[in-house]
Amino acid sequence: MPDTSITDRVGPSPVFDNSYARLPERLFARLPPTPVSAPRLLRLNTALAQRLGLDPAWLASPAGVAMLAGNQVPPGADPIAQAYAGHQFGHFNPGLGDGRAILIGEVVAPDGARRDIQLKGSGPTPFSRRGDGRAAVGPVLREYIISEAMAAFGIPTTRALAAVATGDHVFREDALPGAVLTRVASSHIRVGTFQYFAARRDPDALRVLLDYAIARHDPAAAEAANPAAAFLEGVARRQADLVAQWMLVGFIHGVMNTDNCAVSGETIDYGPCAFLDTYHPETVYSSIDQQGRYAYGNQPGIAHWNLARLAECLLPLIDDNEEASLEQANAALSGFAPRFGSAWRDGLLRKVGLTAAQDGDEDLLQDLMVRMAANEADFTLTFRRLADAAEGEAGDPAVRSLFTDPAAYDSWAVVWRARLSQEPPGRAAAMRSVNPAYIPRNHLVEEALSSAVLRDDLTPFEDLLTVLARPFEDQPGSDRYALPPRPEERVTATFCGT
Repeated sequence: MPDTSITDRVGPSPVFDNSYARLPERLFARLPPTPVSAPRLLRLNTALAQRLGLDPAWLASPAGVAMLAGNQVPPGADPIAQAYAGHQFGHFNPGLGDGRAILIGEVVAPDGARRDIQLKGSGPTPFSRRGDGRAAVGPVLREYIISEAMAAFGIPTTRALAAVATGDHVFREDALPGAVLTRVASSHIRVGTFQYFAARRDPDALRVLLDYAIARHDPAAAEAANPAAAFLEGVARRQADLVAQWMLVGFIHGVMNTDNCAVSGETIDYGPCAFLDTYHPETVYSSIDQQGRYAYGNQPGIAHWNLARLAECLLPLIDDNEEASLEQANAALSGFAPRFGSAWRDGLLRKVGLTAAQDGDEDLLQDLMVRMAANEADFTLTFRRLADAAEGEAGDPAVRSLFTDPAAYDSWAVVWRARLSQEPPGRAAAMRSVNPAYIPRNHLVEEALSSAVLRDDLTPFEDLLTVLARPFEDQPGSDRYALPPRPEERVTATFCGT
């Protein structure tokens, strides 16, 4: 059901300031969304609307729902579909673009931050490649759940402002109820956006795009001796931090193509993504990742690979001399691996209750991960229950029960507890602040989506969102949301919503 925590007052429609739409028109196609037959608000993110300076009551009104469905273009909006290319599972496609999404405009929030307002599932565009440009209720609600969970974890992400049912069906393997997601992002500029113009040998468009991206996401780079190299270094830094944050909560993106890599450093495009239940670095859920290219443990290497593709696009803008340009691009990318390594190591240290690293800590961490993988330990529960074990040995049984061979935990815990004794007291609270009790477990997500699609019942969806809004707090009565799936509940494959 729609969020009801809104006032009866209906204020003005959004005030748009559409900077991307003022760029040269070869960067996008200008067109309105395609109307739907019977728009109905499924969910409105009231808190996000208020943060953006938008009036929730107006968004929930008939005029607001018409905008969120793509049936009306409000004053000041300038709808466009953005052009981009991309490497998809390693294979380059020079002409992708927004095939089922339209950026209706940008708003400047009260805090001064500029945000894109995009309708996903809003009908065909010149980039649709014979697709219908639509989205189904299931994938729309899936992105809503997981993107909002990521925001609650404190991980940079696009956000879901609203989900609207269209009253129409989309046809995939079966006829499915259609929906439109309103997505909010710092921008939708991707590595693939730069690839689009590099592939077309259009240096003028590349320069315009670079200057725009710098102004929007990395203004300090404009003052650097080499702005293009500084921008590349900034994107690499943001991606290193982002992927480490993903992995520290067990997240697998599942489709890390260059067109799904945002230069802002936000997580974008929640297609066949999933969260680890039992831990193993080779875990894959995505049904389209047949070779495991985007497996959990491969994500840092793939992020670095994507950044190398961005560097190739920027070479002509870094230096006219090819050798000098390569040298500066490589220098800009050289910080990725150590940056990721530090973020990953420091994050794991915090997860097991340690502060500044000491000699032997990395071996302690690696030993734990190896034992977890060999013993099918649940990723989220292992770290969460370690907080109880940090308070005393009475907490050990709950952790060791997660290991197929409990002795594997016992011998590790002896070394860990000796190391923990060197830390200040009260580490358990700090551990709980970084180890979520609740994640969007795959079986619970599928349960919520099935209920919404098959029975038009959003209660499981709403209940899951409520729990995930406070993922680090123990919530009485919510035990089922913390537990791993029973064997018959396990989700082994997730699917892209296109």
